[in-house]
Amino acid sequence: MPRYEFRCRACGDTFEINRPMAEASAPAACPQGHDDTVKLLSAVSVTGRGGSVAGGAVGAGPAGGGCCGGACGC
Repeated sequence: MPRYEFRCRACGDTFEINRPMAEASAPAACPQGHDDTVKLLSAVSVTGRGGSVAGGAVGAGPAGGGCCGGACGC
């Protein structure tokens, strides 16, 4: 279930709420009881190596990346 981060405009508290995506835009009261809150935009970063080499051997082929997945050598 997604976790959404909110900030209370009244007290400045930042808090998180787990709720279904269908309720993503629903208002949320802060833990102190204030109703004047705003949902924060959270950035997610996913890193890793794209693609895999047949057989799973590391270093057995082009390393991917660049403008065309490594085929041009850039």
